[in-house]
Amino acid sequence: MPTEITANMSMASLLDRYPGARRALFSAFHIGGCQSCAYELQDSLETVCQKHEIAVTQAINCLLESQKNDLEMMISPQDLENLITNAAETFTLLDTRTREEYEAITLPGAQLMTQDLQNALFAEKDQDQKIILMDHQGRSVLDHCAWFRGHGLSETFGLDGGIDRYAQEIDSRIPRYRLEMD
Repeated sequence: MPTEITANMSMASLLDRYPGARRALFSAFHIGGCQSCAYELQDSLETVCQKHEIAVTQAINCLLESQKNDLEMMISPQDLENLITNAAETFTLLDTRTREEYEAITLPGAQLMTQDLQNALFAEKDQDQKIILMDHQGRSVLDHCAWFRGHGLSETFGLDGGIDRYAQEIDSRIPRYRLEMD
């Protein structure tokens, strides 16, 4: 569970603990979406709020409300395992990682989310279809969920902690990996 949000928390720490914070701050206050409203990861929340003339308490309340909404879009690894083993309930499992990650390691039944597949799902607009989105560590899946829900697919959920947490908690046979970035 994420820790308390404080004014002196760095943006890096905030974004790490609250994956939906970037989206929430941009949506509510137009912070972080372009060069003129950007911030440095080492900036504190208070510094960012002062720069944009926003009360820190207002930003914190926005982030807490966003976190509450984000949690409603998440599914735990255990709940996903229950869906996988319960043949009575149908769902679509989409892997939002890169093709290379998907081809190296994925869950049985998962499909790589391609632009064509996404467009087909958006065109169908089956509001009752349960869709589970999965990434590496759950850092970008909330944005994907919001995108799908914004296109009318209200039964879209993200795997909390991604395939990495699933491997840790449910199936230790799934190899864990770390991405090396330049």
